[in-house]
This record gives sequence, C-alpha cells and structure tokens, in this order.
Amino acid sequence: MNLFFEESGDFKAGSVMSQAGEAYQVELASGKRSKVRVKDVLLQFATPDAASLMEQAKLVATEIDLEFLWEVAGQEEFGFAELGAEYFGHAPQAVEAAGLILALHTAPIYFYKKGRGRYKAAPEISLKAALAGIEKKKQQALIQASYVEHLKQHRLPEQLKALALQLLFKPDKNSIEYKAWAEACDALQTAPAQLMLECGGLASAKDFHLSKFLFESFPKGLAFPDVAIPALPDNLPVAEVQAFSIDDVTTTEIDDAFSVVRLADNQVRIGIHIAAPTLGIKRDDALDLMARARMSTVYMPGDKITMLPDALVETYTLGAGQTRPALSLYVTLDMQDWSVLSTETKVEAVPMAANLRHNDLDTLVTEENLANDAGEYPHKADIALIWQWALVLEQGRMAKREGFGLKPEQTNRVDFNFYVDDDVVSIVRRKRGAPLDKMVAELMIFANSTWGKFMADHGVPGIYRAQGGGSGGWAAKMQVRMVTHAAPHQGLGVDQYAWSTSPLRRYTDLVNQWQIIACVQNGVTAPLVAPFKPKDADLFAIVSAFEAAYSAYSDFQNNMERYWCLRWLQQENQRQVEAVVLKDEVLRLVEIPLIIRLAGMPSVARGAQVKLDILRWNELDLSVEARLLEMLTTVTDEGMEEEAEQVDGAETSTDTHGEAAEFETDAETQAETLAEESAEADSESESATGPDDTLSA
Repeated sequence: MNLFFEESGDFKAGSVMSQAGEAYQVELASGKRSKVRVKDVLLQFATPDAASLMEQAKLVATEIDLEFLWEVAGQEEFGFAELGAEYFGHAPQAVEAAGLILALHTAPIYFYKKGRGRYKAAPEISLKAALAGIEKKKQQALIQASYVEHLKQHRLPEQLKALALQLLFKPDKNSIEYKAWAEACDALQTAPAQLMLECGGLASAKDFHLSKFLFESFPKGLAFPDVAIPALPDNLPVAEVQAFSIDDVTTTEIDDAFSVVRLADNQVRIGIHIAAPTLGIKRDDALDLMARARMSTVYMPGDKITMLPDALVETYTLGAGQTRPALSLYVTLDMQDWSVLSTETKVEAVPMAANLRHNDLDTLVTEENLANDAGEYPHKADIALIWQWALVLEQGRMAKREGFGLKPEQTNRVDFNFYVDDDVVSIVRRKRGAPLDKMVAELMIFANSTWGKFMADHGVPGIYRAQGGGSGGWAAKMQVRMVTHAAPHQGLGVDQYAWSTSPLRRYTDLVNQWQIIACVQNGVTAPLVAPFKPKDADLFAIVSAFEAAYSAYSDFQNNMERYWCLRWLQQENQRQVEAVVLKDEVLRLVEIPLIIRLAGMPSVARGAQVKLDILRWNELDLSVEARLLEMLTTVTDEGMEEEAEQVDGAETSTDTHGEAAEFETDAETQAETLAEESAEADSESESATGPDDTLSA
C-alpha cells in the first residue's frame, strides 16, 4: 500500500513499511524513511508506485483550469474529493486526486486552505484584486527588465532622469526604478555613481559631489525667497576715518576693515570696523530666518553659497568708496610699548577708502620690507603701525597660551589657495603667518575677545568658542566647544572668544552683533532689551544647529578641495610627485594639499620627503592609489615638520579627504584653526606620554 500525505506544508508519497497505532512507517522514493501520522494521510493507493504518482500528479496539476475549477467550487467549504468529482465528472483516481490537491495548494489566490484537504473558493472581489496585483507585478517586471537592459547599455531611461539624484542619495528601495538600478550595477560590477555618470545622469564628478551636498543640505534649492532689502540707516554718525580692508581677491562679503589715526603724545587710535547688517535685520524677520536656515556661507573652490541674499550683502559690504554702517572697536595705544590705554565701541557709518587684496600686496608687504620701510603700496604707513601692534598682540597671546600649559604655536606651515576658472584649477601656496594674514588675524582675535568680555560685563549672553579651562571631558581633551557664556579659549591664549567679526557670512557673528549693539545702546539695561535674554533656550538651539551645519559645510569643502586636487593631477599630467610624510602611512603632496594614505609605508621620520608614483585615482569616491618610488634625503619644504606634529596622536588636522576644515579663507579663521589643532595635539601628546615622562635621545 502507498500513501499520499502532507508533511510540514509539503506533499509527499511513499510505500508503507509498517503501521503502529495511529502512525505509519513510510519509505519515500529517495529511500528515506519517515513516520507519518494517520491524520496527515490524504490518499491510500495501490497503483501506480509512489514516485510515478508524484510525477503524474504534477502533470495533472499543470493541466487543471483554475478559473473553471474556481467556478465549479462554489462559495461553500469543500473537500478535495468532492470537488474532484464535480470537476472530473467521476470519482477522481489517485493520480487525479493528488494532482487536484497540488493545484489547490499552489493557487492560494483562488482557494483558501481551511484544513487537511479542505478548501474554500476566494470571494470574487478578492480574486479580481489578487489577479490585478499579479498582472501589475508582471508588467512591473517587464518594465524593470527594460530599464536594466537600457542601463547595461549605458543609456538612462527617460523615466529615470528625473529620479537620478534620488536614486543616488535617497532611493526608495521598494521601487522598480531602484531595483532596476541595483540589478544593473550588480550586473556591470560598478558603483551607482559611476554608472550614473556613464549613463549621462551626472554631468561630471564635480556635479556628483555638489549635487549630493545640495540634496542633503539644501533640499528646497538655493534660491532665496523674494524679500525687500532694508534701506541703510540714515541717522548714524559718520566716523572721521578713512578705512581699508585686506582680503583675498575672490572675497565679496567684506565684513572687516581697519583705520589708523595718529594722536598726540605718541599715541595712536586703531579702528576695527565690522559690517553691521544687524541694523537692517531683526530677530525672526524674513532675512533672519533665511540666515538662520543656512547658518553660514558655504565655501568651495571657485564658488560659494552665501548665507544672505546678494542684494543685502551688496548693501552692507564694506566696499571701497562707500560709507557703510559698522560696529567699530577703537583701541587707543601707547606707541612706546603698544599697551592698550582704552577701548571704545561705537555704532556708526564708516567711510571706506580702499579694498586691498592679498594678491596685489603679498609680495610687497613682507617682514623684510616692513622692517626696512621698503616698497610702495596703499596705506603703507597705516599697515606698518598695525604690524607693530599685531606682533605685540601675538606675543601676548603666546605668553598666555603658555601660561595655560600649552606649547607655542608653530606658524610656518604652508596654506593653499584654490582658484577655479572655467574648470581650470590653480592651487597657490601661501606661507601661513605672512604679515597681512597675521595683522588681520591678531586684530580680529583681539576684537572677538574684547567684545566677548564686553557682553559678559553687561550680563548679556552670547555665543563663545571655548577650549580647555577644565579638568574632564571636552576640556581635558582640549576639544573646542561652543557655549553661551564667557569661557577661556586656551588654544588662542585669550580669556574669552566670541565670534563677532563675520556677520555677513556666519550666523553666530550676526547673533553676537545684535547682543553687542544692545550693550552699546542700552548700557546696564542691555540684559532686559537684548534680542536674546540670559538662558534663552533659542540660543542653545542656534548653537546646536550651527555646529551641525558648520560640520557639514566643512566636510563638503574638504571633499571639493580633494576633488580639485585630483583634477589638478589630470590637468597638469602629474604622475611622479614629491610628498612629505605627516605621520606613519599618511603623506601630503608638496605642491598641492592632497593627502594620501600609503599602506605598508616604511617607517620614516615625520617631515621626510619621498617620491611617489600616482597609479590611479577616482574623482567620484576621491580615492588615490600610489606607490613609493624613492626616499629623498633633504627636506625642502619649510614648516613640514611642524605640520607633521599637528597630526600626532589623533589625526585632528588631516584626514584622507584633505586638510583641516578651514573652509573660510580669512586669516582669523586660519589662525584660530591652527591654535585649536595645536592645543588638541598637545593634549593628545601629553595623554600618550604622561606629563611626568621624559624622552631620551
């Protein structure tokens, strides 16, 4: 005797070996023996043999007309034998009955299982919906297959063009478009971005990086809403100065300038003038909401995304030949020792005499020329006085920094400026700490520190950058944090540091300028009328949002600078290049700020120079492959060893995507970045060796 039975949701047939109570010992066609309970047996048959029955039953199942079978079944629950009699017109034989069971079991949209061998026909409305769903899936499968074939031929289907960025950056993984995309990438063994580039969905690798950033950080687009630009205030006193700014040639948001007035008794008054857009922007108005949404101007080689609309920037920027609103800090100095005799903060209109540019002055304003009073350039005498004070300011900061227990800063690292014109990149080396940079940096740091104290003395909160000043957590690691109260910035060597000198391009500075002006105009009552009151929760929200945006913008600029470094390699046809060892396997090219991690690099001293063979690179994932050609015996790049020290311990100043996050090209930010990195490196070094350890030669 043979049995047809159900086991674990599957149907099998075998010959009976023995029976014991309510169970059979059955041998399957494969030779395997199985214990089958009586209640699981659906058919007992003598012929054909078990293996033949299964083969013939499967054939019968494929020949059964499911639609006709569904019509025959009616709406009541039934057993398979009952339905078999109706469908076949006679009591079904073993092969027919087994075939019917298989057909019922494999058609769940037509028949619902109700028990062993018992079923019920699906309601008509449910069946139609299920059949429509199946047909839809069939059509989608055909469309998906068509997409895949197009993509494998590097042609982007029309329906995918509008979804190109979404497929790359935020895909719906249940959509047929994404499934087709993933299938094509697997078939071609290529990365999604590479396939999109080859199919024409991306214009270039640069387009990929920019589009990814905009998709994530500016999902609503870059356009500003239409809003009226406020008129310049006409009730401000006009300063009796002729101010001038010092910026890179690409700078359009000119928000800081200087003036020099010689006084009697060997005294001089130096003015630090900061553009005052806050006189036209009020908290929570349309312009404020725009600035707060962006938090900062975004910088990249050859382009930028401004925090404020161009029309407002043009209105408030400190352009040559214009008189513009400014927040001015006047510092009266004794020229014998350059000590500060007094400071005064004013809200006024400042006449701008000139916008000086690094590109025109860097070769003229050198330490040697300043020492010898050589060269001719605009505002030469004023620059000479500012230079003398800047040296004293730097010396004072370094003394205070050392008083905090930190090593002196190393300022002879090399910076790089990127200039892009019609997709042709120029990368220009500039030694950090050049006179013009130092002047701007020192005076801006002085202003930020002075105004930070000014707010604190008036009991008005602001946004400060702090580093160190404690015994645990952030402070112990010398990591920079943003706080809403005055706190030391040990890396810079100041007792407090409030970003206040870039209100056209940094939202924290805009907020602080509101607070400073409130102090100037209201004195002791400032805490009652300032836009942000003490412990204002919104101030903490601004700090959190700014840090997130600033980090994202920094990462983006790092990526874009690395992209342009790779473009430079292609443009200049550079394959064998010189590099300097920063630490272990991390190197930086000498001519451009491209960081390369060379696995298996022999152990050599930091600052040593090597020659590399650039094998290949990828402008999409920004990877570089290189091999070591030879060790060079001399170090030709001054300052490399000091730069290498900055990456000791944790790699705080470099990563595999480029140099430190100096995404604002002003001297103040560069000086600040160097001070913070140096302080972090000091902390890492001390934690690694211990303050009491001594190093032997």
